[in-house]
Parts: sequence; structure tokens; C-alpha cells
Amino acid sequence: MNSPPSALATRVPVLTLGDILLITLQGELHDGTAEQLQADVARRIAHNTATGVVIDISDVDLVDSFLGRILAEIASSARLLAARTVLAGMRPAVAITLVELGLTLPGLHTALDVDRARKLLVRPEPTGPSAGGGP
Repeated sequence: MNSPPSALATRVPVLTLGDILLITLQGELHDGTAEQLQADVARRIAHNTATGVVIDISDVDLVDSFLGRILAEIASSARLLAARTVLAGMRPAVAITLVELGLTLPGLHTALDVDRARKLLVRPEPTGPSAGGGP
């Protein structure tokens, strides 16, 4: 992903729904915008005492290694701040690309859509080897 000059001023909205933060990614996310999002989410979790983060990527056609790393880092930061992160709406082509890139996205749970992601966050955190994804 590239960083055009105008991308530095662009921010991804982070909505608050109770104790959950909702982020909807649309189209291509430039490097600077992705890094800004990472900082914004950590700040909002700490400020709003959010316990969950839902990142909706249903309108994203491509997740490259940089965005995959940013998503994993958002999940890691959220976990350190006592919040869980769910990636919602992943398209099959995006999932295949992530597997081909060898990205495992540790700390990220997945759900088929935002509604299922919200339901996943209200359940107690699963433990054991099967923890980490699915509705």
C-alpha cells in the first residue's frame, strides 16, 4: 500500500457502541492511515474503557502483509489494554490471500459479520486450542 500526501490527513472513523468500538474499513487503506488507525484505537480503548473492538472488513478487497500486520498489532494492543478484537466480514478471497501470505493474525477472532462479532464479544472469552475464531 502506498502513502499519497493526502492520506496523512485521512482518518478512519471509530464509533463507540456501548463498550465496543466499531471500525469499518472501506476500500484501500494507505499506510499512514492504517498507522493512524492503530494509534486511534489504542487511545480510544484506554479513554473509553472499551472491552471489545470490531473491525469490519466486508468492503475490503485486498489485505496485504502490511495491513495484516497492522490488524494483528491492533489486536495485540487491544489485548494489552484488556479488550478483545474481532475481524468481521472477511471475504473468501481475502482469507485465501492471508493464508497464502502465511499471516496467522494472532489475537484476532473472526466472525462472518458485525452482528456475529458483537455476539462473540459479549460471550466469555473462549480458552483452549480451538479459541480464536468463528461465530
